[in-house]
Amino acid sequence: MKRLDPAKIFTEFRDNVSPVGPIRGRKYTVTHSDDTAELFVTIGTQFAEDMIGALRDEVRLEYVWNNNNKLQLRGTALVDGENVSGNSKMRNEIFLREMPTALQAVRYGDRKLFERFRELDNIPIYIWMQSENEEFNKLYDFGTMKDYI
Repeated sequence: MKRLDPAKIFTEFRDNVSPVGPIRGRKYTVTHSDDTAELFVTIGTQFAEDMIGALRDEVRLEYVWNNNNKLQLRGTALVDGENVSGNSKMRNEIFLREMPTALQAVRYGDRKLFERFRELDNIPIYIWMQSENEEFNKLYDFGTMKDYI
């Protein structure tokens, strides 16, 4: 896994969400610039629709409690569908290849929350690659945040 340059990660907190809470309702929108290789992590109670570009290459993540009342970090990435251009196979491969980078950016950008609540490093991360094509429409297990420190 390649190491991120912290100088290229920009974090913005919105909706009265602070660097240390709350966890419940906390949502991440991860976007990037192809030109500068900068990563943008927007953290709030809503996904940052204004940060999402025409290419639809964002990653959305949020904390949810499963049926057993266990906390998980769940996310989505849009492989294809309405208003999404590009080859589905290629987009899927890019998302799978770059997801560790996006997760590193979240871990770094929200590091004060992870320092305060160390147990968050151990919760499972599941990301659904959303696709109209059954071959790519899958849920992936990306381990835990401790894998991305």
